[in-house]
Amino acid sequence: MDMELDPDEVFRDDEDDAEAEYFRERASTKELAVYLIDASPKMFLTHSPSREKKNLQDLNGVFVFNVGDRESLDRPTAKFIKELSQLEEKFAKEIGSQYGIVAGSRENSLYNALWVAQALLRKGSARTADKRILLFTNEDDPFGNIKGATKTDMTRTTQQRAKDAQDLGISIELFPLSEPHKEFDLSRFYADMIGIDDDGIAEFMSAIGAKFEDMEYELKRRMIKKRIVKTLTFTIANGLAIEVNTYALVRPTVPGSTVWLDSVTNQPLKIERSFICADTGALMEEPTKRFQTYQNMNVKFSVEELSEIKRVSTAQLRLLGFKPLNCLKDYHNLRPSTFIFPTDEEVLGSTLIFVALHRSMLRLNRFAVAFYGNPSHPQLVAIVAQDEVKVAGGQVEPPGMHIIYLPYADDIRPIEEFQMSPENPVPRASDEQIDKAAALMKRIDLKGFSITQLSNPALQRHYAVLQALALEEDELPETKDKTLPDEEGMSRPTVVNAIDQFKHSVYGDQYEARSSAGDDNMSEASKKRKASAGNAVKECENYNWAEMAESGKLTTLTVVELKYYLTAHNLPVSGKKEDLISRIKMHLRK
Repeated sequence: MDMELDPDEVFRDDEDDAEAEYFRERASTKELAVYLIDASPKMFLTHSPSREKKNLQDLNGVFVFNVGDRESLDRPTAKFIKELSQLEEKFAKEIGSQYGIVAGSRENSLYNALWVAQALLRKGSARTADKRILLFTNEDDPFGNIKGATKTDMTRTTQQRAKDAQDLGISIELFPLSEPHKEFDLSRFYADMIGIDDDGIAEFMSAIGAKFEDMEYELKRRMIKKRIVKTLTFTIANGLAIEVNTYALVRPTVPGSTVWLDSVTNQPLKIERSFICADTGALMEEPTKRFQTYQNMNVKFSVEELSEIKRVSTAQLRLLGFKPLNCLKDYHNLRPSTFIFPTDEEVLGSTLIFVALHRSMLRLNRFAVAFYGNPSHPQLVAIVAQDEVKVAGGQVEPPGMHIIYLPYADDIRPIEEFQMSPENPVPRASDEQIDKAAALMKRIDLKGFSITQLSNPALQRHYAVLQALALEEDELPETKDKTLPDEEGMSRPTVVNAIDQFKHSVYGDQYEARSSAGDDNMSEASKKRKASAGNAVKECENYNWAEMAESGKLTTLTVVELKYYLTAHNLPVSGKKEDLISRIKMHLRK
């Protein structure tokens, strides 16, 4: 009987396999989450009685704001986003808060909420979906108003309900909200419910702030699914080849492409290209051909023939050998790497060979050198094995291999040789200057830095403008530029001292005096730019820009006059007149 091998299954080691640790759980393909928010009066500045409940179980004290169609979440419309943004106002007017769990009543709203949340997450297997309940509350003892056996019984049944949900593969994540004059006491109830012992309470509470920041970042982050770029044939040796899928893990994020719309119907336009004969004007229906003039004759080539001529290698990826990892330098990496992972869809057994090669390369500390037969750009590549990286929160890096595109010989040039001459030797740093520079780098080093921690400010601004237009908002959403220097961090005494020591080691004690005299040595071009900016500020004051923008009179101004405003406010002055007007209006809305 033939059995298809799953790469995830092969990478999951048996209990007696001590060579390496790979997947212990199958990676989830989707995430299902329920935000469970405490709506007791303690969570609000003003109290109001509960007026509405909404859930399939018809349980008291539970209101479900549900999305009927998953498509609304995958591709949210402006209408859906506006409805969600108005939920807070709707809650205060129509739904109202529940007076918690009160004495003399057997009504357990927390138990009901966990039951409803579990029912909402019933779809999908725990092996293919990551199911989570995110619980937000500032009440550390939900049964504080109840005494005796009733409290014991309600505590036991609620914790059992939480355990039942966890047994079904649903994780419960608590987000405790401390009050201004009272810290959330996890030990009173929730530590037992979510399974935290006494020693772990302090660590859990100290990490809450970071969890809120991460959640806010993930909600505003554009998530891009990891898709297969293409499938390559990896030739290991003569007669032995496997198949691997390639993935682009890191790529620049760019704004969406421009879509041309019909000016009347506002429908997307379909672009078609046709070839017309220059002699007869007739529409060409046969496939076009290229030609090369040779001895007064036109030698014709089809597209397929040209492609075959340019093909350097038939093997897409061919292994050449192995080298120690210390032979691979940082400057050999010219572009983002390509991640590869085995697939058994076409060549059965690819995963077994890939795993054996992967483990051997990790154990022997080697990387593979291969020839990448890309038809348009063939080159040598380094294939580096990556071990799995896991933390308490899950997998950080998957096991697999990276294709590093190696440079050609002329890609690495000794710049100093071209600049060096007997008359003008290249200046070299002294040992003291090198030590001061190293000390400065150590002080300002970003420990644990990842490129995913920063967002492109231009893109954030772009999406903020789109959001304001789509939702018809009067003001642009605030965007934070995380690429700006950390002024607070740079002002620390140790950093300031390291900067001063490096500055004086390079420029000497007279650096401050020379810096203050720098204005006297300003170039003529700099002086002209400074004078032009000052003139723009002066001329800009002669116009009532807000009134002209409101009345539509900006179109009556010349380009030179429009640039007065842009220059005075340090805005770009490039583009057509319509672009300048649009830029001014956008700036005035801030």
